Amino acid sequence: MTETIRLVYQASKMRLGFLIAACAVAGVAMSPTNTLTPVQLLVLGLAVLASSAAAGAFNQYYERDLDGIMVRTQKRPFATGRFRAGPLWLSGIVITVLLSLLATAWATNVAATLYVFLGAFTYGVVYTVWLKRRTWWNIVIGGLSGSFAVMAGSAAVGATFDPAPLILAIVLFLWTPPHFWAMAFACKRDYERAGVPMLPTVVSDPVSTATIFGHVLALVLLSVVPVFYGMGWIYFLGAAAGGAYFVWTSWQLMRKPTVPQGWRVFAASIVQLGLLLTAAILDSLLLR
Repeated sequence: MTETIRLVYQASKMRLGFLIAACAVAGVAMSPTNTLTPVQLLVLGLAVLASSAAAGAFNQYYERDLDGIMVRTQKRPFATGRFRAGPLWLSGIVITVLLSLLATAWATNVAATLYVFLGAFTYGVVYTVWLKRRTWWNIVIGGLSGSFAVMAGSAAVGATFDPAPLILAIVLFLWTPPHFWAMAFACKRDYERAGVPMLPTVVSDPVSTATIFGHVLALVLLSVVPVFYGMGWIYFLGAAAGGAYFVWTSWQLMRKPTVPQGWRVFAASIVQLGLLLTAAILDSLLLR
């Protein structure tokens, strides 16, 4: 039983799911007013987590052939055959998404439900099925999935286009490409072997690392802007500290493009976003 839970956790990319759920909560936190009760907020967070997990599971289900080729992903449950692909899994994935949408609609509103759907659809279908094997723009457009989570949070409190959460949504859109490109740079041989056109596999190292750095610099500068729209010093410290680390590691990758530095940039991206989201939530709890 414990082993099955561990495999489900791995197959559904639950760690990414928790990050996406935190994006939705941050979308609520950065809105001018939070009209949600604790129960509504909890349901929203769990619904986003479930929809993200379902999209992640579909990603591994659909890409089991690629995962079997790449060293980094060879031990995933669908790639190894420990989970047998079939209609039962697809039915479970679809039902999970539907339940998450019903829960969001019950706890919040139709607009938030739409954004939850768009997040799962963008990652599960647009990125995984339509784009990943065809174009290096795959993760650029796929990055909208994280942005939709933020928009779900702000829409839940009726602040869909308020400046602070809208800026955070754009930051998420800019964050996703360098996050994945850094990993693709470190695993370039894997992606080349699988024939997946991630940016580092289709352009030279100087071009790909400069593009990563440009994205990082833009998103970090933009992440500070919400301070001018109501966010306080806790948010600023989180954005500045995580952002400085992300920019520094990206700069080092551009200067010396090596596999270990690619992994450092990948790790820095997670630290930066984690600090940003945590600071946004704490700022809302403690300073408003």
